[in-house]
Order: sequence, then structure tokens, then C-alpha cells
Amino acid sequence: MSTKRSIFEEVASADKAPVATPGLIDKGRSGARGAIRIWLMILFAFVFVMIAVGGLTRLTDSGLSITEWRPFTGAIPPLNAADWQAEFAKYQAIDEFRIQNQWMQLSDFKVIYWWEWGHRQLGRVIGLIWAIGFFWFLLRRQIPTGWTPRLLLLGALGGAQGAIGWWMVASGVTTGEGMVDVASYRLATHLGLAFVILGFIAWYVMMLGRSERDLMQARRGKEAKLFGLSTGLLHFTFLQILIGALVAGIDAGRSYTDWPLMGGQVFPASAFVLDPWWRNLFESPGLVQFVHRVTGYLLFAFAVVVWLRGRRSAHPRTQFAFNAAFAALSLQIVLGIVTVVYAAPVHIAIVHQVLAVILWVLILRARFLSAYPITTSLRGN
Repeated sequence: MSTKRSIFEEVASADKAPVATPGLIDKGRSGARGAIRIWLMILFAFVFVMIAVGGLTRLTDSGLSITEWRPFTGAIPPLNAADWQAEFAKYQAIDEFRIQNQWMQLSDFKVIYWWEWGHRQLGRVIGLIWAIGFFWFLLRRQIPTGWTPRLLLLGALGGAQGAIGWWMVASGVTTGEGMVDVASYRLATHLGLAFVILGFIAWYVMMLGRSERDLMQARRGKEAKLFGLSTGLLHFTFLQILIGALVAGIDAGRSYTDWPLMGGQVFPASAFVLDPWWRNLFESPGLVQFVHRVTGYLLFAFAVVVWLRGRRSAHPRTQFAFNAAFAALSLQIVLGIVTVVYAAPVHIAIVHQVLAVILWVLILRARFLSAYPITTSLRGN
């Protein structure tokens, strides 16, 4: 039998309404953001080193020293004198040795072999780091909502990069065809994909550095015009990187060492020396270097426009990001001129390539902050 209740009694005194807990949506989507970010930063560092070692492998003409693609057994280097002789014999059979490196002894071959072996080993280590990290977080169900396809994409691109690397090397491992280097357009493809992979990793690291809630709020303040300009600058820079790879692939940086003219002329006399004409776009040192120079001038002009627009951003950190990107681009152009004037020595050429990586990341950072600005108070906090 129910008891009588006072009309003044609190109806909800017995059954209190549940109190809302803020942040549950963000918490459900967060996963192990911090740990995944650290893993990606480690991956980023290894890819950065991989690009540098790849550049040194090319500059030391070591890329064709290993004439076979053995993804698993190739991790084991020659272990005795007989193994070394066998590897050297394979190298002696290709055009690079027959035409260019007949002077080499086994001791000389070992130097270039270790460069290429180290480059391939780094690729294997990067693949292992990705696989261990991805499956660790996947099996523990710690990957944030929507991030599994992104992280899987990195693995797929890494696998494709390994295949493209061999596709590149195979173009130079020839007998009787007169090839002493890899095809320049294949080198450009290989380097371009490396920058794409590095770009995705850098972008993901930046996104994971902030919460989903913060990113959603920041997106409302997106500076659309600045984002579009920075995207254009990113693509323009990527094009210049690809052209730079064509220059490197045929050693075009050593063909004309005067500046601003080329062989005393505005347009090099040897620009169109090959038939059919389209081969000059990839294989003529004069034309390829001329295109690289002109593209650099146009890139700098466009970068000035983007930089001036970036300085007008309402957010100090975005302004600083565009200042940093423009400073790196200016330094890169100066270093490019120095590289040409000194005929691309190894120590200058590799700094030029490494600075391209730094510039790439700085442009990505500026683009990211134009899409997801960080709001600061009047006091700068």
C-alpha cells in the first residue's frame, strides 16, 4: 500500500537526473592518439634519413651495385670472400661497369655496395616499424575512429615505394644497352613518392597533436584563401622537386656551371640535341637544367605572393609558419645556385636535397595552420 506524499516533496529527490559528462564524444574517438603520434614521428625520422641516404647513394653512383631484387634474402650481405666475388661478378656484367667503372677493384665495389645495401636495409626497417606499430594498435583497438584507413595507406604507399625502387634500379641494370644510370623519370617517380609519404606522415602528426574537438572548432576559423594559396605553393614545390630529380638523374647540375646565364647564353645551345624531341625533356642536360632554373624563379615569385598574404593572417602562429616557409625557400634557391656554380659536389648537393625536405614540411605546416588556425589571446596565450 503506497504512502501519502507531501505536495511540497521534491519529486526528483529519489531519482536524480543523470549528470552529463563532457568530452565523451571526443573520448570515444580519441584512441591512443599520443602513442600513435610518437610512432609516426619515429616513422617520419626514418623516412627523412631514408631520403638523405638515397641522395647519397645516388651522388656516390652506388645505386646499381646490387643487381637483383630479393626483398627477404637480400637483407643478408655477402659473408665471405666467395660471396663478395659472386656479387662483384654480377656487377661486372652490367653496362655501368663495362662502360664507366672498369677501373674498379673488389675493394672499390664494396664501398658502393654498402651504400646501396644500407639504403635497402633502411627501407626494410621502415616497413617493419610501420607493421609493428599498425598491428599493435589495431589488435589493441586503440586506433582512433576513422584513422585505420589513413594508417593503412602509409603501409600501402611504403610497399609501392619498394616496388618502384626496384623498377627504377632495373632501368639501369642492363647489358649491351649502354645504360650507366637509372632512367631519370623513374628516379623522379621514386623520389616524388618518398615526399608524398613523408607529407602524409607529417600531416597526420600535426592532426594527432590536437584533439578532435580542437580541430573541429579550429576548422570554423579556416582561412580559405590562404589555404588555397598554400596548397598551390605545395604543389608547385612538388613539381620543382620532381624536376630536380630529373636534373640529378642525368647529372645535369654539372653541365652548365655559370649563372645566371648558361654557357654564356640565356637559353642553352645544347637544349635540343636528341631525337625524338621529347627525349630532351628527360635526357638533355641543358634543357632539363634550364627548366629547373626557370621553374625556380617562377616558384620564388609565387612564394612572395603567398608569403605576403600569409603575413596578413589574423593568427600569429600562422604568420610565423609562412615566414619560416618563405625563409627556407629563399635559402633553398640560394643553395641551388651555389650547387650549380660549384658543379654539384656531394656535400653541397646533399644539403640541397635535405633542405628540400625541410621546406616541404614547413609548407605543409603553414598549410595546416591556415586550415586549423590556433587562436591566441591579445596577451599571446
